[in-house]
Amino acid sequence: MAEVAQELEISPRTARRDLEALAIAGVPVYSQAGRGGGWSLVGGARTDLSGLTAAEARALFLVAGPGAATPDVKAALRKLVRALPETFRASAESAGGAVIIDASDWDRLPVDPPPHLGALQQAVVEGVQVRLHYAGRDKEPGERTVHPLGLVAKRQTWYLIADTDAGMRTFRVSRVRAVVLSDQPVRRPAGFDLAETWQTVLSTLDERRTPCKATVLAEPGIVGVLHGVLGTRVTVGDAGDDGRVTVEVRGHSAHMVAAELAGFADHLEVVAPDAVRSHLAHLGGRLSDRYGRR
Repeated sequence: MAEVAQELEISPRTARRDLEALAIAGVPVYSQAGRGGGWSLVGGARTDLSGLTAAEARALFLVAGPGAATPDVKAALRKLVRALPETFRASAESAGGAVIIDASDWDRLPVDPPPHLGALQQAVVEGVQVRLHYAGRDKEPGERTVHPLGLVAKRQTWYLIADTDAGMRTFRVSRVRAVVLSDQPVRRPAGFDLAETWQTVLSTLDERRTPCKATVLAEPGIVGVLHGVLGTRVTVGDAGDDGRVTVEVRGHSAHMVAAELAGFADHLEVVAPDAVRSHLAHLGGRLSDRYGRR
């Protein structure tokens, strides 16, 4: 019993309770009292992951490996390796160190995980409601009870998808100031799918993040560059009689769109809106004043 408790990093009382539960559930384990006794599997059976094929074991470690920087994942992988059939262990261990996922952007410093991410992960897994102290953008901090349904990492930013009395909401985890787990179960909407919900959230967030839309006539050779710099904020249309391509560029504001397009001024023309054209004219005047011949 002591060996089981030490291996699983639990108390002997918990180990005994779990073994008794396994016996009740039909797993062939039995206890033997007295000196030299203990718990055994009937018939010398072994508890390993022999139901996995070699390919399945490699796939499992390929997926788990990139998270092995955390102590919990490292410990879990070590235990999984010991539970695998010996012939699978070498390839599984190699797979565990074969992939690294670097979520940070080029030219940007890596961002530490939000301080309350662990508590929210626990709430999602355990399916319990939480009391959030949250500071929304341009809003006073406040408290609310939410039903955590899932977490999404977009690059280095984490979002909590939760149901509330006001409907489904998305919370940026870095803006969470405190989390208190309750003992009340989560109310999970029928048919809820995290991936589908996140796609809906993305379309809504895109509209909020980039409400300004500019129509641009661009030389064909610059369209690929615009895509590379501005990404999905560029929508390419048809080419006109003069060969220039109609492009829609989305941005946070008319001023920001103008600033982003100013460097391509020789290769495109902003058709609309007038606010972006005015900002470009102003920028052009400022640049001429500062860098023009004197």
